[in-house]
Amino acid sequence: MSLRAWLAITLGGLALVTLLAAGALIGLTNAQHHSANTLGDSVEGLHRAEELEIDLLIHFRLSGVAGPVEATSDLIRGRTLESIEASFPRLLQGLDATASGPQEQALIHEVDHHFSGYLDVQRDALRLPLRQRAAKVIPALDAALDSLERLVQLNVDEARMAREASADLNRMANTIGLVLCGLMLAGLVAGTFLLQRIAIQPLRDISQSMRRFGNGRKRTRAPVSGPTELRDMARTFNEMANSLTHQQEQQLAFLAGVAHELRNPLSALKISTALPERSRAQLTPERMERVLALVGRQVERLDRMVGDLLDATRIEAGKLDLRPEVRDARDLARGVVELYRSSDTGHVLQLDMPEVPMPVRVDPDRLEQVLTNLVSNALKYSPSGSRVDVGVRREGDEVLMSVRDQGIGITDDEKRMLFAPFQRAGNARRRAPGVGLGLSVARRIVEAHGGRIDVDSHPGVGSTFTVRLACATGAVEAHPEPPSGHLH
Repeated sequence: MSLRAWLAITLGGLALVTLLAAGALIGLTNAQHHSANTLGDSVEGLHRAEELEIDLLIHFRLSGVAGPVEATSDLIRGRTLESIEASFPRLLQGLDATASGPQEQALIHEVDHHFSGYLDVQRDALRLPLRQRAAKVIPALDAALDSLERLVQLNVDEARMAREASADLNRMANTIGLVLCGLMLAGLVAGTFLLQRIAIQPLRDISQSMRRFGNGRKRTRAPVSGPTELRDMARTFNEMANSLTHQQEQQLAFLAGVAHELRNPLSALKISTALPERSRAQLTPERMERVLALVGRQVERLDRMVGDLLDATRIEAGKLDLRPEVRDARDLARGVVELYRSSDTGHVLQLDMPEVPMPVRVDPDRLEQVLTNLVSNALKYSPSGSRVDVGVRREGDEVLMSVRDQGIGITDDEKRMLFAPFQRAGNARRRAPGVGLGLSVARRIVEAHGGRIDVDSHPGVGSTFTVRLACATGAVEAHPEPPSGHLH
């Protein structure tokens, strides 16, 4: 599982618990609000029913059916039958407004009916004697009071039920709160534990591996574990460590190769310079000429290796200076071919180029260096007496400069590493000495001119290296003859 997926699941779980807590809080709040409203309506209905009952009894006392009334009570003082009868509709409307169900509304309608019946009986009994009047009014009064008692009992029952419901909701809220708190605490503990195991520990392992690798333990590799992102990070570090270790091994091998390659010409120079002192009597002009020729070849070899090393260093540092000018590619190719024709190479050099100019904008010294390297390699890796073809031609908007030999050739596997620094094919190492920088430097020089080098080769058939450069516009600049000793 990826770290992103794990974080999404963890945060999603916490968000779900939070939503559940919020939903439960909203539901419990609404339920508590409903219970509070029900309780309030029940208390209000109870109060109005009791007020109606009191007013009904006062009305009965003031009607004189129960005998003469002395207005000594605060509830009776200042009250009249008319004022009490006028308050009945208001109190009944108040009861109807606070009714919380169809049962209570039916009871309120029954109370209203009995009140109306009572008032009608009171009006009809005014003409009757007192004893007959009481016999007719008291049953209507009892019916009204009975309906009010049942309404009061209903409101009491509703208030008790609302209070019990509120208590149940309170207990439920406590339970839900404890459960959700427990879930969130468990989620926090589990998330911390999993974060430690899934993410923090692999990160710590990678960090320790990096620290050990930086302290010189080059065989250290990070364990590939944890989420996908951390596994990718560990793999990337391991690949980088392998690459750095490989590069270090290559550098050590390169230094060993350079030391070996430098030792050979230096040993030859040492032997050559010591020879005249050891055998001065036998030294002849012909032998001296051979010694000087040997010294010249070794110095030339040293100069070529040092030049390649300096160029590689400048290229890697980004300090390769180019002085471009428009030159005829034919002249540059002709100069390199004439340089090698002037020496006894044991090969046939063939130059093939058109009659029309082939202008390119290049640094002539650097391009000569590239062509010299390609021709030198073609001569070194070709059998004696074979032909090396150097050609210049135009293809579209490009000028192509090719060097073709009949040498040992290159396999497909070797082609992939052909232009890498310090890399030499197995056949090439056995055939001729070198440190493997010539082609790498040549490729970087051509690329700095905006061109490229292609190679077409097969083992035992030979190789063709082609330099492709953009064709320049404008007149070819005048230039002096190239020096005959420039071989880098």
